[in-house]
Amino acid sequence: MNSYIGKRGASLWSQLVTICILIGLAIGGYLYANSSKQEEAGTLDFLEAPTHVVRLGDMSVSVTEQGSLESSDNVEIICRVRGQNTVTWVIESGTYVEEGDVVLTLDTLLIDEEIAERSKYAHWSRSGAEHWKASVAKNKLAIPEYLEGRFVAELTEMEKDLVIAEADLLTDKELLEYVQRQYERGYESRDAVESYRRKVQFTKLRIEVLKSDIEIFEQYGKQSELAELEGELKVSQAEFKANDERAMADASRRDRAEQEKQYCTVRAPKSGLVIHPQAAAWKDAPDITEGGIVNKEQVMLLMPDLDQMQVKVGVHEALVDKVREGMKVFVKLPNQDPFECYVTHVAEIARPPSIGVSNIVKYDVTIELPKMDGLKPGMTAEVEIVMDEFRDQVLLPVESVLEYGSGFFCWVRRGDSISRRQIEVADSDAAMVRVLDGVQAGETVILNPLAYVDEAQSDALLNLDQLASNSVGEE
Repeated sequence: MNSYIGKRGASLWSQLVTICILIGLAIGGYLYANSSKQEEAGTLDFLEAPTHVVRLGDMSVSVTEQGSLESSDNVEIICRVRGQNTVTWVIESGTYVEEGDVVLTLDTLLIDEEIAERSKYAHWSRSGAEHWKASVAKNKLAIPEYLEGRFVAELTEMEKDLVIAEADLLTDKELLEYVQRQYERGYESRDAVESYRRKVQFTKLRIEVLKSDIEIFEQYGKQSELAELEGELKVSQAEFKANDERAMADASRRDRAEQEKQYCTVRAPKSGLVIHPQAAAWKDAPDITEGGIVNKEQVMLLMPDLDQMQVKVGVHEALVDKVREGMKVFVKLPNQDPFECYVTHVAEIARPPSIGVSNIVKYDVTIELPKMDGLKPGMTAEVEIVMDEFRDQVLLPVESVLEYGSGFFCWVRRGDSISRRQIEVADSDAAMVRVLDGVQAGETVILNPLAYVDEAQSDALLNLDQLASNSVGEE
């Protein structure tokens, strides 16, 4: 099978013809340089030229690209450890493993330090939380203890003092009356009367003070003490909540670090083949090597399903519009005969440009492969996409056609004479050209006319002069 291109692919055919022209020009230059020998030998004898009888034939228009095998269903082994992590060991790409086998390990030094640090803070925070938890319980008990204990006791004590003061007042009043009578009888002095009168006044004042103290204590002292106790309770509750949440957060960080330490030993989730991401052509991922760095959520290893293999090739933007799902494809693998498949998907968005060839735009075309033994990711594949097929067409060999500025030409031989024909060409490949008009089946054409036909050489030299003149004019 050959590589074919469509009507736009005529440029490839033109390049081949141009090479033939340059070869012919070299031959022509050699002939001109040896003009004396040409005069002795005379003109070239086209009767000795090889010929080809034009026949109807079949042609396929196709495009051939190189690709590599990959699995359409990959189990991705992803880094689950935060931050940047150093790979300390990784299994060799292409190794078959059993479920649970270790396939990669990461450095745990930083995680071990974090576990120790977070454990310390978790214990500190938990200690503070327990302290404030006890304070909350104590402050909750302090409120009923005050209302039912200290407040009642203090109020009772003040009321007792008031009762005593009122009793003292009665006693002082009786003594004052007694001294007053004795003064009237001449048995007591006036100073004694005044002394008892002052004592009565003092006791009255003491009673007023006690009543005022009781009123203030009941109205304001109680509220003030309750407000202080309730404030201390709220403070202790807030401190407990803060320390408890801090302890939980530190413990959570410690537990997460311990969990991530387990993730540093990566095990195979199933039995099968393990490959590195760079082995998949569709993955733009860095190499996974010992001493390399990986980040969280980065794909570290792949486990492809070898029963669901595919080939993905890039098709140039000039041809991708002609490629459709369901088109016939011939896939050639190393040391195997080509086998037939079909296009399963054509990308709508161009693949990212490669470094150094940013001006080449290609679209991914996917071809699913049948289940076969020996298929492995990364194997090279030559893919020929058959875009069109023609039956019973007029076909000419590439070496019988020359391209000049005015079009394409061939030389038709009839007996001992030849004539130049301008032809209309369509598709071509490395061997044949499909002709729409200019020659018919059954006619004979000259192969390699530059070597045997003077007119072809003259036209080639004239075309070369015109090209040179046009180049000078453009400069």
